[in-house]
Amino acid sequence: MQVLRANTMSEVEAFETRVSDPPAYMKYVLISAGIYNIVWGAVVILFPSFAFNLAGMELPRYPQIWQCVGMVVGVYGTGYLIAARDPYRHWPIILVGMAGKILGPVGFLFAAVQGEFPWAWGTVILFNDLIWWPPFGVILFEAFKFNSNTSIGKPHDIDDATVIFPSSRGSTLAEISHDRPLMIVFLRHFGCAFCKEALQDLARSQKQIEKLGVSLAFVHMSHPAKATSTMKKYGLEEVDQFCDGTCELYRAFGVERGSFLQLFGPKVVWRGIIATFKCNLLGALAGDGFRMPAIFFMHQGEIQGSFRHQTAADRPDYVELAKRFRSTLESDVDRVSA
Repeated sequence: MQVLRANTMSEVEAFETRVSDPPAYMKYVLISAGIYNIVWGAVVILFPSFAFNLAGMELPRYPQIWQCVGMVVGVYGTGYLIAARDPYRHWPIILVGMAGKILGPVGFLFAAVQGEFPWAWGTVILFNDLIWWPPFGVILFEAFKFNSNTSIGKPHDIDDATVIFPSSRGSTLAEISHDRPLMIVFLRHFGCAFCKEALQDLARSQKQIEKLGVSLAFVHMSHPAKATSTMKKYGLEEVDQFCDGTCELYRAFGVERGSFLQLFGPKVVWRGIIATFKCNLLGALAGDGFRMPAIFFMHQGEIQGSFRHQTAADRPDYVELAKRFRSTLESDVDRVSA
């Protein structure tokens, strides 16, 4: 069981990053792409035979059509220069450009395999399309991550958060933990296959956990009515729930947003396929899709420990964690008695 680091600076820094300008590299990438496209478009318009001579191909019968392509490429370049001013805001321009840079090579590959287009044209595809995939992909990922962040304001202090946010029954985390030891499960959004898998596991483990003298509480990002409907499917509607659409509790407890590998790494993708085949189908995004799950253990208003998921696909043994929690509490009692 891991030890909680109370309200970490990383969460404050994450908020400050959210409201600041995008990283400088995005601007430089888009300016470079814009200049490249404008120059390439101008070359195509002014010297329509250049690329065909470079690839050793027969010149087109109607070069005006190829020159029109050059005008479109130049327009894309202008769009990239506009997007460079604020990539987070102008991400649709980048997405359209990325779509073109994916579909173009796909069309070329199909034609080349069919023997209808020379492979030498791949040099043009490489510089016009393929080399831009990694930087455009990173920018789009970061832009989506930024725009999907439902957080509002700086995070609360963890001690304040446990006493001011009421559950579906009107009790706070501190109040519930004074009545009985508490396992607090921070869920991913309800459309996530791993969230559905976790709810299945918790439904199977609930009675064993409660026999250990430990109660459950859920923190989620959905609307209360949606959450109640979802919990009923798993027989968990009697568990205390905390609706946290703006992720105030998540951030107070230091439950951060995942990195690319934590959310889309090879292990996560493979586990996601398995979870989906087990009828945990992906649903609509309901909350911050980048927020990680976590588990915390609380007693008498104090955090006693935590389990931090290393990836979104981690599948902890909830009963075993509850046993360790009880063991920790009993050890503390023994030390006090001694």
